[in-house]
Amino acid sequence: MKIIIIGGGAAGMMAAMAAAESGASVWLIEKNEKLGKKLFITGKGRCNVTNAGDMETLLANVCTNSKFLYSAFYDFDNRAVMRFLEQEGCPLKTERGERVFPVSDHSSDVIGAFQRALKRLGVKVLLNTEVKDLALCREDGAESIAGVELQDGRVLPADRCIICTGGMSYPATGSTGDGYRFAERTGHRLTPCSPSLVPFNIREEWCRRLTGLTLKNVSVRLCCRGREVYEGFGEMLFTHFGVSGPLILSASSFMGQKGKKSGKDTETEETRLFVDLKPALDEEQLDRRLLRDFEENKNKQFKNALGGLFPVKLIPVMRDLSGIHPDKKVNEVTREERRRFVKLIKNLPLTVTGLRGYEEAVITKGGICVKDINPSSMESKKVRGLYFAGEVLDLDALTGGFNLQIAWSTGHLAGKCARNTGE
Repeated sequence: MKIIIIGGGAAGMMAAMAAAESGASVWLIEKNEKLGKKLFITGKGRCNVTNAGDMETLLANVCTNSKFLYSAFYDFDNRAVMRFLEQEGCPLKTERGERVFPVSDHSSDVIGAFQRALKRLGVKVLLNTEVKDLALCREDGAESIAGVELQDGRVLPADRCIICTGGMSYPATGSTGDGYRFAERTGHRLTPCSPSLVPFNIREEWCRRLTGLTLKNVSVRLCCRGREVYEGFGEMLFTHFGVSGPLILSASSFMGQKGKKSGKDTETEETRLFVDLKPALDEEQLDRRLLRDFEENKNKQFKNALGGLFPVKLIPVMRDLSGIHPDKKVNEVTREERRRFVKLIKNLPLTVTGLRGYEEAVITKGGICVKDINPSSMESKKVRGLYFAGEVLDLDALTGGFNLQIAWSTGHLAGKCARNTGE
């Protein structure tokens, strides 16, 4: 039996490995000059391969269609991924938030582990080779896979085909939506796509003054149309266009969703981001903290009394936004002014004008509708012998290794079931 996998990324390499374990003839087709091109830049080149949390944690961090992943996650979970990589000579370490990385901090070691496994299993890898279309035939009145047609006109016959072409994020790595085109031509539905795990564009000009500033241990609330859709704690970064960082990337997964009314003043029906600069303190505790700081600096002007509260770069911005005259002595600041300042610190408002593009998105939200795919095998319900895995499907998760786990698990299940179906 011959199995062709289209796409040599995370899902594709895993699918090829799983398909070849039974001795099937497996061809892995990649249009780039090397395998794992997107994987190479994942996690700023460190490659957060998975998350070491339990199954409940894995599923809880999937944003879209988590129930669809039950079979795939239980078939090949995070422990299986970690065992495989370490057995193939890529030792791992677990960091904050249960994020798992290669000990070397080099994504190339992860790719190298797969390359060794694929070579050992006899997978034929075709690089610099682009698939133009799928070749189909009819068997017993149903459409079935017959092979693939390459851009140079050649047709490669196959008994099974697994599409692992990814989404549209980081298009320079080859993720240009090919799989969506193959799917639509064979009658599969597509859920609208958008960039996800991506920075925000921000309207406020003062945001640009903070370019390069990283805030750690802050919390944010994202409110769309006056309703809170996300709340999280972590690290964020100010940029020349707005905000980024792990906390912001996670928040982007919830853009446009209909959340619950937060009960807090969201000020506008626009998409708003509220940053709590002191999440460990409630408003009363923060007010007492301000009183202590002001008492210690009672002879100083307001503009010179904020050093203990904020990073240096943030002080002039908070001073300007406070509405308190910068030359006012802190012992002259009124209770009402202090209370407004407390609310500002706990709810620093930013107006989100949009998401950055696919060029900066970690993943694509949306994709092939999972209702057209059998979750226990990853096989299409419309074309016999056609399978899908990875980001090409309408599956996405938060940051922390969860999206790569989706790729590993769905790729492994697709490869295993493709080989077993023909036995």
